[in-house]
Amino acid sequence: MKNILKYIFAAAAVVVLASSCLKETLPQTSTVTTSQAAAAPGSFDNFVSAITSSMAGQFTYGGSSSTYPYDFGYPSFFLQRDVMGQDLVCETGGSEWYTTWYACGTGLGPDYAVCQMPWTYYFKWIKNCNTVLSLYQADPSEDKAAGAGIAYAMRAMFYMDLARMYAPKTYGEDQSAPTVPIVLESTSLEDLPSNARATNAAMWAQIISDLDNAETLIANYDRPDKYTPDLSVVYGFKARAYLTMEDWANAEKYAKMAQSGYTLMNAAQYTDQATGFNTPNASWMFALTFKSDDPNILLNDADSCWGSQMIIEVSESGCGYSSNYVGPKRIDAHLYSTIPATDFRRMCWVDFAIDELETEDEVLEALAEYSDSPEGLFNTGYMVSATACVGGMPVKFRPKDGEHADQYKAFTVAVPLMRVEEMYLIEAEAAGMQDEARGKALLEAFGQTRDPEYVYGSHNEAYGNSSTKAFQNECWWQRRVELWGEGFATFDMKRLNKSVIRSYAGTNHPEGNRWNTSGVPDWMTLCIVRTETNYNSACEQNPTPIMPTADSEEYIF
Repeated sequence: MKNILKYIFAAAAVVVLASSCLKETLPQTSTVTTSQAAAAPGSFDNFVSAITSSMAGQFTYGGSSSTYPYDFGYPSFFLQRDVMGQDLVCETGGSEWYTTWYACGTGLGPDYAVCQMPWTYYFKWIKNCNTVLSLYQADPSEDKAAGAGIAYAMRAMFYMDLARMYAPKTYGEDQSAPTVPIVLESTSLEDLPSNARATNAAMWAQIISDLDNAETLIANYDRPDKYTPDLSVVYGFKARAYLTMEDWANAEKYAKMAQSGYTLMNAAQYTDQATGFNTPNASWMFALTFKSDDPNILLNDADSCWGSQMIIEVSESGCGYSSNYVGPKRIDAHLYSTIPATDFRRMCWVDFAIDELETEDEVLEALAEYSDSPEGLFNTGYMVSATACVGGMPVKFRPKDGEHADQYKAFTVAVPLMRVEEMYLIEAEAAGMQDEARGKALLEAFGQTRDPEYVYGSHNEAYGNSSTKAFQNECWWQRRVELWGEGFATFDMKRLNKSVIRSYAGTNHPEGNRWNTSGVPDWMTLCIVRTETNYNSACEQNPTPIMPTADSEEYIF
């Protein structure tokens, strides 16, 4: 299958680069004509809505004629980033669509279609924001203020992602390191062919400026639902930004402000078989959702969506890459082994010990603790997965309303983009980097909401990097468990200068991908698509990552 995937990616690259890449590759076309955009009735509100509604459900990259199973919007980038580390384990064999990111495939190089994917997506989203801001600046009336605030907030979020994906060094390491070219509503077409990559200093200054504007414009906005950002989300974005910038005082301040009005998820909500991580609750601050009439649900048997990749309890449908074709993206065996039995989050993944049971009846009885469809889990683990086991399979992300037979319903789920738990963890880390005792107390208090027996200091191993403070290692462990599968793995590893550790005794990473690195691996810094560097003479390229040639010696924890 790997050879087939290489052929698909190579062929797609030729088609895209030869025929449509100049049209699709942005930011060359990220500016808009304000008079054209403003001509349509209700255009401003429509453009504001498009900022968030375009984040999922569409085949934004390939179009409906190319229903790639990873072309389903913003949550796909969660997986692209998370499989680059060790916490999400990809299956061997089969049609694993995230192999390129997991295995440092050639598609990460600047001449391939996969390399163009984030560039196409993110700068289209930024274009949507710039359109709204252009319209607002042409008519800065009060009724447009909230819409402009949403545009500023979302543009900041998109640039935060781009900066962390493309900068070879984080803001804390090197403020002069390059990120990506900045394209604003004021950027002219004449500027684009010589638009250099902004430094970390310039990029994060722009991000904070956008968030300051958002904070002012969105202050009195009463959002209709959690699929639209409000002031609390702006505070959350600021907390994320200041965490990356290592401005600990401001990170703590805004993380605390963002928590107002929200409550932590409890064990029942975490493991609810009908609504677990598929329906906004009092913990969710910001989300997106897949709808029944989305192309990603209607076409390709709904196999081109988040649910197909991350929801495994739909074996009765006969569809779903995780449940019926390839097998699930599992939790790293070592990470799982560090989660105590008293921590309710452990129930988000099937216990590896179940594979040691002797009879099918014993296995089914054990699986019934995780799902009301134990037969489905059994089938996915033993009949579908190349590894023929159930250990480590995720049941964190549940099918909608517990639906097991109809994927068109099961996959119409919401996906969290920000939860208050993240804010608690940012507050604790930021506080501890100023006053470690205070940070420890906050982290222990949070940990005890998940595990009443948690005591600070249980999870501060260096994990291949002795330079990180033990306190930050403990914070990182909580983030790895709490936010698993939600898109933070690569960002955290880069800002903490963490190594990838996949080779160790008892690993569940497949042979050929059992790599241990010394520090952040080069494949976590994305290449810029070739057409951008060809037509933007000031845009320098990142090095093409090189796949390791052999498995590493086993790491000893």
